[in-house]
Amino acid sequence: MLFLGTIQVCLAGLYFFMMREIILNDNQKVPIIGFGTYKANEQEGIQAIIDALACGYRLIDTAAAYDNEKAVGKGIKASGIPREQIVVTTKVWREVLGYKQTKVAFEKSLARLGLDYIDLYLIHWPANARNYKNWQQTNADTWRAMEELQAEGKIRSIGVSNFWQEHLEALSLTANVVPAVNQIEFHPGYWQPELIGFCRQQGIAVESWSPLARGGVFGNETLESIANRHGQSVAQVCLRWVIQHDVIVIPKSTSPKRMEENISLFDFELSDEEMKQIDELPEMGFSGELPNIWPDRV
Repeated sequence: MLFLGTIQVCLAGLYFFMMREIILNDNQKVPIIGFGTYKANEQEGIQAIIDALACGYRLIDTAAAYDNEKAVGKGIKASGIPREQIVVTTKVWREVLGYKQTKVAFEKSLARLGLDYIDLYLIHWPANARNYKNWQQTNADTWRAMEELQAEGKIRSIGVSNFWQEHLEALSLTANVVPAVNQIEFHPGYWQPELIGFCRQQGIAVESWSPLARGGVFGNETLESIANRHGQSVAQVCLRWVIQHDVIVIPKSTSPKRMEENISLFDFELSDEEMKQIDELPEMGFSGELPNIWPDRV
């Protein structure tokens, strides 16, 4: 058992050493592969964080809406990994946007996580015309609160999630800080290339949620063929495709074996032709969630 444990520790150290980082527009560094916690409950969530950090992950993604911030905080403390080595992301939920509401929501998230600061704080979904009388002002007020929290040292980087170009352009009219990150649905079959191009023009890093299309990628002949060619799994091919687009990815799993597989992406590379093949796959696995019509789906 000691020998197996030593191998696991060495592998974790290797992944940590090999991990690519994205330098954000505020000069903060973020690992290109992180660990997602969506739907991880209390005890499962604590253990998942412990296992993920032991495996070499150093970017942890949660949100107030996931109802697991306490578990994430407990897992971080129990892991033994120094806090300064971990990049923690959480998000303000779309139903509590606004200046005062965001300040309150942030303090609640900070308390649940049991941390002194948040590395990356995101607006989970933009306000829209169906849910806010003046959605532009609501997003602007939310952002102003986040800018102040960042200036106070309570947040290292601030960003958004599920923002389209129209939301980013409206925000830019009043923002003093350009969002560091836009976390969007990004996977084979739905990867929003026009939005990615706009974000890059603005210096905004892109982060992928649902990189495996809610399991929709499995059974796809093109992906299986590419995976067989490289001796990798379909999941690894999809995650490698994401990071070769210079997009941050946050796969989730409660299985240590899957965690290790998901972070083992640096010993193979997809060719330009393979990237093109995946880029051109027809729509699959799309969540149907759109920022302009929440909470309904298409």
